[in-house]
Amino acid sequence: MTRREKTIGPGGPGGRTSRPFLQPLAVALISLVLVSLALVTGLMDLRTLDKTLSGFIEERGLDILGNVQQAAKHNFHLLGHGWNADVEGLARSGLAEETFSLRESMMLDLLGLAQQIDFDREQDLLDDPLLTSLAAGQGLWLVALLDSQGKITYQNRPVPEALLERAVGVITGDQGIMVDLFGPSSDGTSSRSLVIRRKRGQGAILLALNQEDFLFWRARVSIQRAVEEVGLGTDTRYFVVTDKKERVLYQTQEVRGSARAPDRSSDREGGTLELTVPLHFNGEPAFNASLGLSRETADLMMKKERQRGLVFIGFMVCIAILSMGFLYRSQTRHLAHMREMERRLHRAERLSAMGRLAAGVAHEIRNPLNAMSMACQRLQKDNLEQLNKVIRDEIRRLNHIVEDFISFSKSGNPVLKKEDIAALVREMGLLMEEEASSKGIGLHMDLPESPLMIWMDTDKIRQALFNIVKNAMESIPEQGTITLALSQEGRRWVAVRISDTGIGLSPKELEQIFEPDYTTKEKGLGLGLALAHEIITGHGGEIRVKSEAGRGTTFEVVLPIEAQGTRDKAQGTRLKV
Repeated sequence: MTRREKTIGPGGPGGRTSRPFLQPLAVALISLVLVSLALVTGLMDLRTLDKTLSGFIEERGLDILGNVQQAAKHNFHLLGHGWNADVEGLARSGLAEETFSLRESMMLDLLGLAQQIDFDREQDLLDDPLLTSLAAGQGLWLVALLDSQGKITYQNRPVPEALLERAVGVITGDQGIMVDLFGPSSDGTSSRSLVIRRKRGQGAILLALNQEDFLFWRARVSIQRAVEEVGLGTDTRYFVVTDKKERVLYQTQEVRGSARAPDRSSDREGGTLELTVPLHFNGEPAFNASLGLSRETADLMMKKERQRGLVFIGFMVCIAILSMGFLYRSQTRHLAHMREMERRLHRAERLSAMGRLAAGVAHEIRNPLNAMSMACQRLQKDNLEQLNKVIRDEIRRLNHIVEDFISFSKSGNPVLKKEDIAALVREMGLLMEEEASSKGIGLHMDLPESPLMIWMDTDKIRQALFNIVKNAMESIPEQGTITLALSQEGRRWVAVRISDTGIGLSPKELEQIFEPDYTTKEKGLGLGLALAHEIITGHGGEIRVKSEAGRGTTFEVVLPIEAQGTRDKAQGTRLKV
């Protein structure tokens, strides 16, 4: 069985559908603007957040560098005191122990460097050119290697006689180490030297510093101790300090490239933000410090914010798509409803015109009918029985046509009263039973015993049901059955079902059965179902039709129990196929 559904609503004041709505297009444009604004705002927020996080990391790095510089300046100042200078003053200020600890660190660093030179030399890892380069890079003014006889086997510059004289005790083995870094020598010259005996006792290693190199080592030890005191934090990836000659004073294990110019900079490659600033010890920028800070935490926050931004934009896009889909669907339904109202209004205009025409036709046909009736009476007296029967049949047919036209033209608003529809259906079934039986059609009724009261115009409902039952009888060619059933649907509706076992209707016929000018009978005007449709619609009800070609048709008349107002207030008729 082919099934379809069609909704018929009241026509508009002018009988025309409104222009297609522009809501979907407008919503699409608005959604596009909103999504664009959300995207731009999100990008601006991400950029602002990135700048804020970078600024926070940069400020933190500058704080670290500032603390290191302050601590290094303090240590540098302490290392500037002479070996025996103002010991009592240092003791009174509580700085003696700290000063001695810094001097000890410098001596240990130089001692370790000398021992490393001795070891590399013994392993043939450090030839003369490399040793010369090492001395220049490590801030050593003089490096000299002497054998057990005091003979110089290597020197990067001539060794002063005064230094050789002070190193005699180490060379001969009488001393293991000689340190003279912080005080003036007996001859009044500035002496910054360290001599240690070689590991195998074969000679000595002599290291000497001039004033510039001594400042380099003071700064080196000061910065090392400052880093130990202040700390660089867990987010520091590398820290390197160099002087003007690109000599390294301090560096962590992980160092990225060489030092930069004395200017603040940032590097986001590899998730690292780098700060390069000058360190001031004596009122002028003497050293360059490069601090690399990890951006992992900031990048993780940025990643989460980007994901949130993408989710928000995706949500906005989904809302926009759903809104457009909803409005498109709503517009489609509205336009279909408006087209249906226009069609109904057009049909109502046609029905009104046909009603006016019917009244005129009825008035014009009555006179010829009367004349034909009188002629038939005269023919009967002349015993022309056959002719008489034909004329009377035609008169009855014409009279039936006239009555249909009159009824259709006068079908206005129903006069509603509360009546028993069960009694009405039972009465109509009893009246139609004899005619159905004469055609070989069985008529069955399935009605409730108790009254079923609804607001209706009894005469009009009787006429509508009579037309539907009459149409059912005419659809059965030989023998068949018609069933009348009545039931209540919910609290607001009753349904009258009229089922037949006739030839059924095709989908095309189903679309046109309620048209006033459509009929499948040779002798008929097609006003019966159109009139039934108008009556049921006027009561605020609907007619549902189910049919299958060759197997029969079921008409279901659904009426409201309570009064629904006039036809203009009716919600419309729905036709289900």
